[in-house]
Amino acid sequence: MLPFRVVDRVKFIVERQLVKGAGFQLLVVGIFIGLISLVGGLLVVPQGGDFDDPGSAVWWAFLRLTDPGYLGDDVGTWQRFVSTLLTISGYVVFMGTLVAILTRWLIAKMADLERGLTPVTLKKHVVVLGWTPQTLPLLSDLLGSSGRMRRFLEKHDTQKLNLVVLSEEASAEQVHELRNEPGIGRRARQIILRSGSAIQPDALHRVACLDAAAVIVPSAVYEAGSLISSDVETVKALLSIAAQARYYQAPLPFVVAEIQDIRKLPVVERAYPGAVEVVAGNATISRLLVQNVLHPGLSEVYNELLTAGEGNEIYVRGGETVAGMSLGELAAGRPGVIILGLLRREGQGWDMRLAAHSGTRIEAEDRIVMLARNYSETDADPKAQVLPQISRGEAKPSVHGGGLKDRRILLLGWNRRVPSLMAEFASYGPGQPVLDIVSVVPVSEREQAISRYAAVKPLAVYSHIEADYMVEDELRRINPASYDTILLLGSDRLASGEEADARTMVGYLQLEDILAGAVRRPQLIMELSDPDNRHLLYGHQSEMLISPMILSHILAQVALRRELRLVLDELFTAGGAEIQFRDPDDYPLPASVDFQLLERILAGEGEIALGIFRNQPDSAGRHLSLNPPRREHLDIQPGDRLVVLCITDQAGQSPETGEIPPR
Repeated sequence: MLPFRVVDRVKFIVERQLVKGAGFQLLVVGIFIGLISLVGGLLVVPQGGDFDDPGSAVWWAFLRLTDPGYLGDDVGTWQRFVSTLLTISGYVVFMGTLVAILTRWLIAKMADLERGLTPVTLKKHVVVLGWTPQTLPLLSDLLGSSGRMRRFLEKHDTQKLNLVVLSEEASAEQVHELRNEPGIGRRARQIILRSGSAIQPDALHRVACLDAAAVIVPSAVYEAGSLISSDVETVKALLSIAAQARYYQAPLPFVVAEIQDIRKLPVVERAYPGAVEVVAGNATISRLLVQNVLHPGLSEVYNELLTAGEGNEIYVRGGETVAGMSLGELAAGRPGVIILGLLRREGQGWDMRLAAHSGTRIEAEDRIVMLARNYSETDADPKAQVLPQISRGEAKPSVHGGGLKDRRILLLGWNRRVPSLMAEFASYGPGQPVLDIVSVVPVSEREQAISRYAAVKPLAVYSHIEADYMVEDELRRINPASYDTILLLGSDRLASGEEADARTMVGYLQLEDILAGAVRRPQLIMELSDPDNRHLLYGHQSEMLISPMILSHILAQVALRRELRLVLDELFTAGGAEIQFRDPDDYPLPASVDFQLLERILAGEGEIALGIFRNQPDSAGRHLSLNPPRREHLDIQPGDRLVVLCITDQAGQSPETGEIPPR
């Protein structure tokens, strides 16, 4: 082996110092400046002149090195030659290198600050762990919920809402997305971005989870077949928060966590001993899809109640200020509100009483469930006209409609939600549908996913068709017109929601072309992933569900009022209280009826009138009119249907255990 040369050794030592950062780089440059000054001073000492000693000569060299203005003061050829070399060296070493080091250090420091690596020093804020397709609509929901947010801030004794988002890599591009998101805009300054992963304890400390009023954990997006799933990341994040709380002996924050697999619910509850509400993403969307199959047109109800924007929402208010009143008296004093029922404390949980008797007395610990256009309408208004009280008796459980028995359903596409969707179909009792699943995913892979989800096959009758519904000839051979319902599901195997939705929408347009000449048109339900695509299909004839918008709204509203999750689970599962469409001919309605009279007539059946679903859309393409003014004449036309909250006796059973599924 050749011996190291002195030059190589010196270069290696200098390199090791330079890579240590700006401080060491400045030290090396300072040493070079000192050496150059020393050499320059020693070169002019033999000339004598104005130099009393070598120190004066070195100082002379240092001044020429750092300031070129001294160059004209020199006398003699040699002195001028040396000072010129020193001045040129000063431009390179002193000015160029020094400025370059300081500039690079400043840029690196600014980049670190922009990445969001500094821990926040906030309290009573809201933390969102993850930048997912749900994040932007979730933040918009939180900022837009003025009434709920005001009560939330009062509860936590704080004046201003601060939102902290943990992203894998915070960037200026995300800030731009925030500013361009409808519902956020200029309020993006209330949102703080921090870099990191929810499975890293340091990142959780960076967003001050332990000091937060609420922590929201939306499901991350992972490729199909990945060993790390979104549920694994969620559980790991909850374990880390709990471990930090034990280490610092701090109270656990309230957490709203989204999981994809509802079977992981016991794992989440074991991982996090604090207050936690779990929203099962796959199960929630599956429930809504099945309810939509049972009640065509119900997607408009979801899109109004479960997404932010104009229209009505479900509110849960405390009973402290109205304790002692009956539900009928409360409804009479709230002319813009429909009282859906109440929640009554029962041990550590709640007893759900939707469509309760109008004479039910409200207790201080009760939670009142209301349907209203905005939060302010749920407060008492002394100037508002008091309505005549409506007497509603006990609800009469009943089953309307044909159910799912022998209904032929065509499922176009495959994603991780399909096994959950099949289990939801099976939960509606013995009358099960006939399901055909069309996808390019191999049948063996699909069957493996179904068998992993449930030990017993969730549906008795289903079949796989290996085909690409994007190919017109293959889709025609399936004969879509022979089915009662067609579901188009978005793929989770593509790189983005935009690509998945592009495939879904092209498939829908091709399906419309095939069905154009059909004598009988099936019900079409389309699931989209990207909220920005909801306006692209103008004048479409299908029903549309935007999963991220629905899930983000549920996560945001449950974070502000945790009892809301119980209400949504009750409304959108088999059995119990359900929103249904009814034929007006089923009730003794007069020729002319307003909404107040409709409420009174349906109250005699123990049901709650919510609105009307028109057979013909209005100028905006909407069929649904929820919570219309009480004195508005309804002008019911042939084909119109009533929107009703009722109690059903159709309680489904879990396909795995035979037990009633939890709500």
